[in-house]
Amino acid sequence: MSQPTTIGGRPFTPAPGSPTPELRIARFRPHARRLFWSALVLIGVAAATGRLWGNLPAPFEDLMLGGAAIVVVVLLVVMPFLSWWSHVYLLTTRRIMERRGILRVRRRELEHVRGYTIQLRRGPLQRLWGTGTLILSNGVDEPMRLRNVPSVALVHEALVDQVEVSQILAHRDATSIPLASAGS
Repeated sequence: MSQPTTIGGRPFTPAPGSPTPELRIARFRPHARRLFWSALVLIGVAAATGRLWGNLPAPFEDLMLGGAAIVVVVLLVVMPFLSWWSHVYLLTTRRIMERRGILRVRRRELEHVRGYTIQLRRGPLQRLWGTGTLILSNGVDEPMRLRNVPSVALVHEALVDQVEVSQILAHRDATSIPLASAGS
């Protein structure tokens, strides 16, 4: 899903006025470090269930222990994982999209051709993990915050390049259209 490139590595520029296909550049999720506690809970529940299986007092049953373990795993492991898995960022040659939600899916997008400012913020823990927060603002809508983006410097560079290329192509297409003369 890439464009043919020239010797210098830049994609070929489409002819003026011709439609340009929308190509996917990157698809990524927030960093998975927030699943650390879920992984610890899963290990702890597995260890506790294995240790207590068959060793419970008479009024309790192994079935109750298994049911409690399943409830804890679903609430503290599966649900956070599904929440993380359903949050996706998609960078294409025309726009950046954010999609999140399991049951109620919310989607936001910003088009590169409209232009927007890009702020990069990195806290000490984000620097340690190699992540960061990108804030995209077009001055009209509420800013789009891309939190805990892995390889944030690379994503920032790709966004800057796409905004620049989109605006150059839009300007070229707007100024190169020949106007038909009224006398012909």
